[in-house]
Amino acid sequence: MTNILNASAAIIKPYSVGNLTATITCLKIDAAGIAKVKWSATLNGTARTVGATVTLPDAALAVSGQLVWSEVSYNYTPVVGYTITGSISLADQMFMSPRVTAPVYDGKTCS
Repeated sequence: MTNILNASAAIIKPYSVGNLTATITCLKIDAAGIAKVKWSATLNGTARTVGATVTLPDAALAVSGQLVWSEVSYNYTPVVGYTITGSISLADQMFMSPRVTAPVYDGKTCS
C-alpha cells in the first residue's frame, strides 16, 4: 500500500503532492449490510479507524464480503485564473470487490 500511495506523487507531477489526499480502506460487510473498517492506509490524510462502522451508498452495500474503498481529493489552483480564482476542491471515490482473495495490508486481512 505504501508503494501504491507513494506512486501517486509521481502521477500527480508537475502538480504538488502536498495538495493530494488519498485513502484506501478495506471493509468487511456482513449479511445485515453493516460495513466495518478492517484496515486503512492514507497519503496526506487520516486513515479510517479499524473497527469503525461506515455509511456507504446502498449499491455498495449490495455486496456481502470484502470491499475496497478508494477516496481521493486534490485542491487544485489554476495557473492562469481568468475566470477561476482561488482553489477548486476535486474529489472522487470508488468501490471495488477483491478479485481472488481478501486484501492484506500491514499484516491485517479484510476477512
